[in-house]
Amino acid sequence: MPSKSRETIQAIQHELARKGFDPGVIDGIWGHRTERAVRLYQASHGLLVDGIVGPITWKALFGTDSIDSEWDNPAIPWFQEARRLMGIKERVGPGSEPKIIEWARSAGIAYNDDDIPWCGLFVAHCISSTLGDESLPSNPLGARNWQRFGAPCDAGLGAILVFWRERQDGFKGHVGLYAGEDKDGAFQVLGGNQSNSVSLARISRNRLLGARWPATVPYSGKKVVLAKGQTMFSTNEA
Repeated sequence: MPSKSRETIQAIQHELARKGFDPGVIDGIWGHRTERAVRLYQASHGLLVDGIVGPITWKALFGTDSIDSEWDNPAIPWFQEARRLMGIKERVGPGSEPKIIEWARSAGIAYNDDDIPWCGLFVAHCISSTLGDESLPSNPLGARNWQRFGAPCDAGLGAILVFWRERQDGFKGHVGLYAGEDKDGAFQVLGGNQSNSVSLARISRNRLLGARWPATVPYSGKKVVLAKGQTMFSTNEA
C-alpha cells in the first residue's frame, strides 16, 4: 500500500495557502488548522462546509477530478493519519514509546503505559487529530466501545472495524481501520497494537462485530478487494 497521501495533503495545503486560506505549516499532516482552512474555503465558495476535501471541494480547489488512488483519498483524513504512523512500535521492557503517550495526552485520555492495549487509543488519535467536531466513544481504550462510535456503515475503506477476541460473548476486542479485504474471508486492517506496532493485519471477517463511520463526515468508504494474501488469520492483536 505505497502512500502518496502526504504529498496529496501537502498539495491541498499549498493550494489553500495560495488562495489565502492559511492551513498552517505545509507539512502533509492533516490537523485541525488545515481542517479549519478547508471549512473557510468551502464557506467562501458556497460549498458544503464539512472540512473534508471530497470530489466537489477537490474540483473547486484544483479544477480537476479527484485523485485516482482510493487509498490516498483526502476525504478520509483519519485513514491518512493512520498510514502516516505505520511502523511505530511500543517499547519493549521499561518505559513507553513517547509518541503513543502523546496521542493520549492530546486526546485527553488517561494512559501512561504502552503495555496496556492501545488499539483503541490509536483509532482515537487518528479521529481526534483530524476531525475537530467528532465525538469519541466513552472510554475509547476499550475496543468494543467503538461499536457506539459515529454511525453504523458498510465495511469500506476507512471504516472503523470492531472485532471480538477470544470469545464473541466476552469483553475483549480489537479495533482498527478497513484497508481492504480478500475473497478468502478476511479484512486487511490498519491498526495499532498489531504485533505491538502500527501495521496491517489480516483478520477473519467472522470476528467482525460491526463497522462504524464518523458522524460528521459523509460516508465515502469503498470496498477494496485485494489479491490473495496470507493463509493465517491474526488471532491476538494485543
